[in-house]
Amino acid sequence: MTGEETTAVIGPEGLAALVRVLVARGRTVIGPTVRDGAIVLAELTDGDDLPYGWGVELEAGHYRVRPREDGAAFAHSAGPQSWKTYLHPQRERQWSADRGPDGAWAVTEDDTPPPSYAFLGVRPCDLRAIAVQDRVLAGGPHSDSRYRARRERAFLVAVECTEPGATCFCTSMGTGPAVDGGYDLALTEVVDGGGHRFWARSGSDEGASVLAELPRQPDDPSVATTARERVDAAAGRMGRTMPEVDLQVLMRETLHADRWNDVAARCLTCGNCTMACPTCFCTSAEDVTDLTGDHAERWRRWESCFDLEFTHLPGGPVRATGHSRYRQWATHKLGTWYDQFGSSGCVGCGRCIVWCPVGIDITEEAHALHAERAAGGAQGEATA
Repeated sequence: MTGEETTAVIGPEGLAALVRVLVARGRTVIGPTVRDGAIVLAELTDGDDLPYGWGVELEAGHYRVRPREDGAAFAHSAGPQSWKTYLHPQRERQWSADRGPDGAWAVTEDDTPPPSYAFLGVRPCDLRAIAVQDRVLAGGPHSDSRYRARRERAFLVAVECTEPGATCFCTSMGTGPAVDGGYDLALTEVVDGGGHRFWARSGSDEGASVLAELPRQPDDPSVATTARERVDAAAGRMGRTMPEVDLQVLMRETLHADRWNDVAARCLTCGNCTMACPTCFCTSAEDVTDLTGDHAERWRRWESCFDLEFTHLPGGPVRATGHSRYRQWATHKLGTWYDQFGSSGCVGCGRCIVWCPVGIDITEEAHALHAERAAGGAQGEATA
């Protein structure tokens, strides 16, 4: 049960203390850090591991880290990874089997206890993406017990966005730049003439308990006011937008649009967009054995709907062309996801735009489909 929200103003020393407190509570702290020319998610053991003074340049098919002058820790947009890397791992062993001397097989389910994660720096769009995966993987009659175990043990520290990137469009998707729940702690970073500080507030009882252990700066109501103003201003500075239409209807009514031919001519069907997406969840099973044939394992790994074998049936693949596979991904993400899960599968993080090697932009494609429909083309629903 969540009690009353508590708030505080902390400085960089409070942020460093936050990492120490979470580690002392037995949690594996995961957060952003600079590594190999990118701001990536990795285990943090000290507050100094955070990317103080680093930002990013983003565009379609383009990502660069750049130094900042203000020393901010969270003035960067979504990186190549999302939190699903830890909650829904890219590759995970499900069971192993060993043949005994009598020839009988003994199957052992992999029940390794999951880590107790603390995610530091969860953006509002990614917070919403976690909620989407919760509905897919932890809800309903066929929930994923391993995902659910990791999720139930996770402590989430959200960070509101005050500087959106050139490929961000969370405002269009209603997922940011402010947080609206689903966190244990929320931070908003303020760096100005008054110094470097964070407006912190709790979202759970454990969050309030952790916040109580952190060193605080003197109470200053102006910090909260400035934080809110900067988040509100960020909502008007998104680098991308979706057309202001019902995207579910748009996808349904443009299945025959000529625009799909244009994007198919550019798409490499590499699947980068699905790997970078924080909500894509498809997997495949992979069985492996040793050379003796006496030990076997089954691994679950991420799969992409861009893979030609993803829909392979005895008669061949259901979606044999790049045209059909891109259309399936986009219409599911923006349209039919509503039918399955009651929300969009897109949270506006922009990763699919940045990490597409040919710079295909899902917002550009949506605007083009809207323009084609408005001009009288692509009317009617597909029959197959």
